[in-house]
Amino acid sequence: MKRQIAVIACLAAGLMMGACNRNDQQKEAQPNPVSDEVLAQIKALGFGTSDVQKRNGGYLVEGDILLTADQLNQKVGTPTLRIAKDEQYRTNNLVTALPRVVTIKVTDLGAAYIAGTDTAIARYNRLGLRLTFQRITSGDATITIKGFSEGVRSDGFITLGYAGFPTDDGNPYDTITMNTHSRAYGANPDILYVGSVIQHELGHCIGMRHTDYMRRTYSCKGDPVRNEGDGGVGAVHIDGTPTRPDAESWMLACSNGGNRTFNANDIIALNFLYQ
Repeated sequence: MKRQIAVIACLAAGLMMGACNRNDQQKEAQPNPVSDEVLAQIKALGFGTSDVQKRNGGYLVEGDILLTADQLNQKVGTPTLRIAKDEQYRTNNLVTALPRVVTIKVTDLGAAYIAGTDTAIARYNRLGLRLTFQRITSGDATITIKGFSEGVRSDGFITLGYAGFPTDDGNPYDTITMNTHSRAYGANPDILYVGSVIQHELGHCIGMRHTDYMRRTYSCKGDPVRNEGDGGVGAVHIDGTPTRPDAESWMLACSNGGNRTFNANDIIALNFLYQ
């Protein structure tokens, strides 16, 4: 998930006042170029090829989704699809072996990230799904939450966190990476805000795509990337979710700068997949 500093941060209480001045934004080094071959693989999986960033372990697409080299090489069958507008969408792979408890460990992050993780876990577990979450402090976890530090990019956006999609063996993606830079959450991160981003990234880990992946300008105001996919493999419409704009969905591509949780349609989508 990412946030536009120049617009959204000016509306969020407690964030740095200087963030509203676009000329004062920190300029980040351009990421390593991505080869045409990799871009073709990303497009074949149904993801957009604008603003792809090379990261440790893979390539970042749609602002906060990490595709690994193994995923790029997968040949996934195509189920019945529907061209995306603003509905809830999932990937082809989902978490299997239900009922199931997914364990989560937070490593080398501050108290706000630990409390934010507990907030996200509680929100999922209150839904009564057959997929539940539990934070552990020792031993191996199914999902590890760790940190990285990166300031505002030259386009005015900052990455708040990123994750990946379930593997083809039915396991959730195993890592959520959260931004610890002060421009992401401020010097004293708000627990509900951090928790909302972790909640969003957990959505990716269990197979949720962005609600507005075909029209990212819906939540990312001013984002030049208007279309993050071509209706190809990996964007399956979830029965029972609407075909009208859904401004409060927890899986919108960009943060609103504050607390955001499940709305009624999000709960329908999760119940359909994991009840």
